[in-house]
Formats: sequence, structure tokens, C-alpha cells
Amino acid sequence: MRAALGGLVLGVGVFAALAFGLAEAQGQRPSVQERAASSPELLALSHDSADGRQQITLVDTRQKVMAVYHVDRSTGALSLRSVRNLQWDLMIEDFNSNNPTPREIRALKEQR
Repeated sequence: MRAALGGLVLGVGVFAALAFGLAEAQGQRPSVQERAASSPELLALSHDSADGRQQITLVDTRQKVMAVYHVDRSTGALSLRSVRNLQWDLMIEDFNSNNPTPREIRALKEQR
């Protein structure tokens, strides 16, 4: 099952990279809306990085996993840069946030 999912993720990433790369090679710069693709369980986002590479981020909403790929525009090489299970991240109530924290806001609201 994980092998099939990995193949699907890689396939979508490669397809997105090729589609966006072809549009740019033809002088058509896709808009932000054209550079994002989604399905109910898989989100694909593309971003041009400052160093000239394309970054593709895939998010599996069912399994709560995110993968980041870089595409070297000169060679077309695709490299996996990071994978993270977001399940535990999404359980954190607040992190690296300024005052008032969500907890403080909730306490103020409950006082009313």
C-alpha cells in the first residue's frame, strides 16, 4: 500500500513538474491558481525558489503527510528533500505564537 502511495505521489509530482516546466518553456508563466492542483486526498503546490529551482509540495490529506521535492530546471532532475507526518504537529494548540495566545483568547471569551 505504501509503495503504491509513494508511486502515486511521485507520479503526481513528476506530472506537475513537467506541466509547469512545459508552460514556462513556451513563455507562458502560470498564475498561482494554475500552479496548484488538488484532489480530495492529495494537494500539489508548485513554487519557484530563489535559487532557480522549482519546489513541489505534495500533501496527503488522508494520511496527514507532506513531501517536498526540488526540480533542477537545467537537468530536470527531481529530488526528494523532505517528508513529514503532520499528525502530531496538528495536535499542538499553539507554537511560536505571540501574545495573546489562542489559550488566552479562549479564556477571555469564556469570561464573557
